[in-house]
Amino acid sequence: MILVIGNKNYSSWSLRPWLALKVFGFDFDEKRIPLYGAGSREAILAYSPAGKVPVLVDGKTTVWDSAAILEYVAERNPKLWPSAPADRAQARAISAEMHSGFPNLRNHMSMNVRKRYPGKGRTPEVLAEIERIKAMWNQAKRPFLFGAFTAADAMYAPVVLRFRTYEVDLPRAARSYYDAMLELPAMQEWIAAAERESESLPQFDMYE
Repeated sequence: MILVIGNKNYSSWSLRPWLALKVFGFDFDEKRIPLYGAGSREAILAYSPAGKVPVLVDGKTTVWDSAAILEYVAERNPKLWPSAPADRAQARAISAEMHSGFPNLRNHMSMNVRKRYPGKGRTPEVLAEIERIKAMWNQAKRPFLFGAFTAADAMYAPVVLRFRTYEVDLPRAARSYYDAMLELPAMQEWIAAAERESESLPQFDMYE
């Protein structure tokens, strides 16, 4: 399998399937295409008909979109979703909420692993979305959302990094979940790689 991703510093969508594949021990090659550079769209289109990352190439099968990739690999390892039907339904529900929601958080607290923007991005709309995320994390079965790491945790991994960048205060239970995510060896690997990247995309450095 080949997982095509964007910059680790900026590409929140790329992090999701990459982290899941790493945590669950899938054998895959990583193809990183820096976003918005010369020829980047053409390079991505060589792998993805949608022209976006991430995209998973598995032999003759091509899967794009983070959620679709997670579902595809879950067919090989069902442990990507909780075993209990009620938990599995809830995990899919909050994953779908993350996939399609939180537009204000995305716009005002873009992912930028290398930077720190304490106090920035806190519009009333963003604060309301942060409260919703805190409520979900406060209910985590620990150490992760449903006890063991699942695809739902992969979906919320970029939010953990956003909260790190913008230094969002968290109540104890939510902080415990946040800490567990940052302590994952795969998450630490992603962060270290992001910090080594040389590309800087001005449109993502909104508070410079």
